[in-house]
Amino acid sequence: MSDTKGILESPRSTAKSVIPLETRLASVEPFLNDMLPPDLLGYVADVAERTQSPIEYSAVSVIVMVSSIIGAKFTVRPKQLDNWTVAINQWGALIGPPSSMKSPALKEALKPITAIEKENAAVFKAKMDDTLLLAELSKIDEKAAKAEAEALYKEGHKEEALVVLREAKPEAVQSKPERITINDTTVEKLGELLNENPNGMVVVRDELSGLIAKLSREDSQLDRAFLLECFDGLGRFTYDRIGRGTIVIDNCMLSILGGIQPSKIAILVRQAMRGNKDDGLIQRLQLTVWPDPISNWEWKDRAPSKPAYEAYYKVLHTFHDIPITDHPTALHFSSEAQPLFAGWMKELQNDIRSDDYHSVVQSHLAKMPKTIAALALQFELIGGGRNEVGVKALSMALKWYPFLKSHALRLYSIAVTSSIEDAKRILRRRSKLGEIFTCRDVRRKGWAGLTEMVDVTAALDCLVDHRYLIEQTSSPSASGGRPTTHYCWSPALGETPLKTAILDTPKPAKPAAIPEQGNQKPPKPPKLRKTPHPPGK
Repeated sequence: MSDTKGILESPRSTAKSVIPLETRLASVEPFLNDMLPPDLLGYVADVAERTQSPIEYSAVSVIVMVSSIIGAKFTVRPKQLDNWTVAINQWGALIGPPSSMKSPALKEALKPITAIEKENAAVFKAKMDDTLLLAELSKIDEKAAKAEAEALYKEGHKEEALVVLREAKPEAVQSKPERITINDTTVEKLGELLNENPNGMVVVRDELSGLIAKLSREDSQLDRAFLLECFDGLGRFTYDRIGRGTIVIDNCMLSILGGIQPSKIAILVRQAMRGNKDDGLIQRLQLTVWPDPISNWEWKDRAPSKPAYEAYYKVLHTFHDIPITDHPTALHFSSEAQPLFAGWMKELQNDIRSDDYHSVVQSHLAKMPKTIAALALQFELIGGGRNEVGVKALSMALKWYPFLKSHALRLYSIAVTSSIEDAKRILRRRSKLGEIFTCRDVRRKGWAGLTEMVDVTAALDCLVDHRYLIEQTSSPSASGGRPTTHYCWSPALGETPLKTAILDTPKPAKPAAIPEQGNQKPPKPPKLRKTPHPPGK
């Protein structure tokens, strides 16, 4: 091992002062009034004001809830002749710290759905007695038909016996009320629920981190594959189990919505961007929002807006009352809207292919056509259209693209800033490390966020680049072996107060809850480079 003197005399120890560890979130575009139909905007604004939560949370929550109610009843075909079909289901995530009021916004958006489910249960209970009686009568008819068929078969009339049995086949009896939401279940049970509810369902999790942790386990990879299949909304999945036999899910129609803290989703982002688990799970969370916090909190105590709630509830109930069929109604873009969508698609594909983004970001943006087409379909249906998706609905949907893109870039910037956050964790615990230590010494501490060697190495490199540590690689011993990298705290750190050295992320000012749309567009978010360079290099 090299001695302390040798490390202190390293060429990288000549810095006179450290570079503060600053992390800044990428800027995001604001939510604007004309991004939602009036029947939804009123409720979204009411919830945001009453709960003092960013309006982005309630806007995304309402969008996902409406998509789950429409479900498999309508689809959109973005091309006139091609059979490319898009389902309306959406996946969303509300990112923010525990105090950002994610849960209240989500629960308020869920209230009308819960009311509809209670109505379904009450209607089912009222019909249950008659349903049971009809089931008993069906058994009697079935028994008589079997006796008649048996007699015909013994007389050699096989075909006539089959006809009798077919005609006496009892009708399927609904054994459970219709479900819309689901919170926690096994994937096999989820498949059964989707078969029982062919219009699809929505997974609502107050904390998405639990679902993500479950899907990250080695024994849950098939479950993860099934869930990824459900994003398309039109797929078919088959489970083969020794104990449960074969389960065929004909309609993999699923929406997902939940809240999650930045530190929790950072794990998923880093895994994807390193290629460890880049199967597209994080990229499927298309309606992901990470808004700036509200700068000025106010005490709000007023009754919810009844007209706003009724307008939102009416939208949900209108689509709930539409009967589901074996084949959904497919809408195309109108002759005026088609070139608008095609032009946007061309710009999007050229932007993705410009090589300015990490491959994971490219994958995220490449899934935007489904998201925008589904939003356009939803807005058209809410406006009363049933034949084709027009310019008005598509124009509203296209306004979501720069908005969602900016939030996606903020999300993936975690991969760039996470090493700085990990470096801060090490710096706060410097007293628990020796004067000279190695990467393995830090990992053995088991500190949160620093249990993987790749995370520890990135954090230590960050501290070296910011002049907090001095790095030196020792020569291999005479007996061979690999050289070892040692770290020592820089003398410059002793002259810098710890609070000055560690700068927390500044909180940008939050615009008004529902900013008025002006002529001046907000600045575009910076592009996420493939290989970001940390400060000080």
